[in-house]
Amino acid sequence: MTDEKLLADAADGDTTAFQILYQRYRDPIFRFAYRMLGSVEAAEDVAHDCFLSLIRQPERFDSSKASFRTYLYAAARNQAAKQYSSFGRETTLNDLSQEPVAAERDEPMAQILDNELAFEVAGAIASLPPLQREALVLFEYEELSLAEIGAIVGVDANTVKARLFRAREKLRSKLERYFRTGHEAATLKRRKRVSMSGRSYEQ
Repeated sequence: MTDEKLLADAADGDTTAFQILYQRYRDPIFRFAYRMLGSVEAAEDVAHDCFLSLIRQPERFDSSKASFRTYLYAAARNQAAKQYSSFGRETTLNDLSQEPVAAERDEPMAQILDNELAFEVAGAIASLPPLQREALVLFEYEELSLAEIGAIVGVDANTVKARLFRAREKLRSKLERYFRTGHEAATLKRRKRVSMSGRSYEQ
């Protein structure tokens, strides 16, 4: 059953329909809020308020303007914005030497972000300006498209792409030694394969 049909049924008092929507989206909304705010309690509040608002005012969702998922993330973003005053402002950014190319989920960045338990990674992401952080979280973790993120945060896809580019550059700078370690490990693997094949030169 589609999200839109479930919401319509929930608006008519179908509690089962609302529970299904809640089960579908509660965890992603909580994760997004947690990665933006860094607090389990605050993230719980955002998720709670987001769904409470949804059930109280289901008519605010307009399927002609956005998908239900986009609408819900935008609502969560608005709730999260109430938690800290700096949301919606970026710190001063250095001029880019070149415009960012099409955003891709490159493998080295994906490998770094997969290790969510690393204190250094969590700290580096938390230190990003809020607008860059949300672009990174929504793209890398929640796997939304640039267009979807743009609809959520109210900007065009190129602006999202620029924020994502800057976020990645800052993370690479802060986590440089981890990327370097990954490169060295890959080099050692290649050398080992060459050695086992009996060849005396490196590739």
